[in-house]
Order: sequence, then C-alpha cells, then structure tokens
Amino acid sequence: MLLHLIFQRLTALSHDESGMSTVEYAIGTIAAAAFGAILYNVVTGDSIVSALTAIINRALNTGV
Repeated sequence: MLLHLIFQRLTALSHDESGMSTVEYAIGTIAAAAFGAILYNVVTGDSIVSALTAIINRALNTGV
C-alpha cells in the first residue's frame, strides 16, 4: 500500500507541467537573442558590408 502511494506521488510529480510554458518562453527568448547577436555580427562584418556595397554599386551603375 505504501509503495503504491509513493509510486502514485512520483508519477504525479513526473507529469506535472506547471511552469513549463515559462521555461519554454525563456529558452526561446534566449535563443532568439543569441541568433540576433550572431546575425548582427555577420551582417556588420567587413566582408558582408563590402559585398553588399559592391552589389548596390553594380546595380546603380548598369546602363539600361
């Protein structure tokens, strides 16, 4: 009987999902911030800026 009660309590604790949405939102926010920081570093890097500038200059200097 006691073993059955302990098993029921452990089962209830293992299936308790209260607070899960808060943790999921926190992890999602951290992941989005990290992705934003990486994307910002990539886009503001010298090679990307020079490549975008070259593309824009080539597009503006075409004689159509």
